[in-house]
Amino acid sequence: MNGNHSTHVHTLGLEEQIVLAIPFVIGLVLYLLSVVHSNRSYSSWPLYRTNLWILGSVCALLAVCGPIATRSHTDFTLHMVGHLLLGMLAPLLMVLAAPFTLAFRALPVQHARKLAKLLKSRYIQVISDPIVASILNIGGLWILYTTPLYNAMHGHPLLHIVIHLHVFLAGYLFTASMISIDPMPHRTSFTYRGIVLVLALAAHGILSKYIYFSPPASVPLNQAEMGGVLMYYGGDAVDIVLIFVFFMQWYKAVRPRTPFAHESL
Repeated sequence: MNGNHSTHVHTLGLEEQIVLAIPFVIGLVLYLLSVVHSNRSYSSWPLYRTNLWILGSVCALLAVCGPIATRSHTDFTLHMVGHLLLGMLAPLLMVLAAPFTLAFRALPVQHARKLAKLLKSRYIQVISDPIVASILNIGGLWILYTTPLYNAMHGHPLLHIVIHLHVFLAGYLFTASMISIDPMPHRTSFTYRGIVLVLALAAHGILSKYIYFSPPASVPLNQAEMGGVLMYYGGDAVDIVLIFVFFMQWYKAVRPRTPFAHESL
C-alpha cells in the first residue's frame, strides 16, 4: 500500500495521449462549426453555451494529454485531478452547453430525424435513466479504485484508453440524466432524480473516504490521502453547481405561472 506507484507502470506515450485527445478535438471543431452554421441560418446561438463547451473541452484535454496526464501515471494526486476534470467538471460544462440542441439546429432535416430516433431508442432510454447512469458512473469508480483494475490500467495502454473514455462518458450521461437541457428520451420526475442524486453523491463521498484509508495497491499512503481529499472537496465544489442548476430547473418547472413571472429566471 505504501509501495512505489511507478512499479510495473508503462510510460504514457504520445500516441496514447493523441488517441484520447482526438474525440475532444473533433467535438470542439464540430461544435464551433455548428455554431457558425446556426448563427448564419437561424437565430444566434448563446455565446455562454459556446464558452461552456470550449471550457469543458479544455478540461477534458488537460486530463488526457499533457503534464497532468503524463504524471498521473506515477502520482495519484494528479490522477485524481484528472478524474475531477474528465469525469466531473468537463461533463457538467458540456451538458450545460446543450450540444444536441445545437446539433438539431445545424443538421439537415433527414439527419436530425435520425439523431432524434437514436435518442429515443430503447438502449438510450435504459442507460439515461438516473439509476442506471449513476451505477455506470459511481459504480464504475468503485470498481476502478477497489479492485486490481486501477493498477491493471497503468500497465495496459488500451485498457487505460477505454477506462478514461468510460469515465468521461459515464460522467456526461450521469450529469445529463439529472440536469440536461437537451432533449431526452424520457424525463423522469424531479423527486426521483433528486433522490438518486443524493444517493449518488453520497456514494461518491464515501468512496473518497475509502480511498483515503485504503488506497489501491502500490499507491503511497500520502498520495492516497491527498487524492482522497481532492476527490471529496473537489467533487463537492462541482456538485454544488450541479445541485444549484438542478434546483433552479425544479423551481422553474413548478413555480406559479403569473403574468409577472420572468421566463429568464
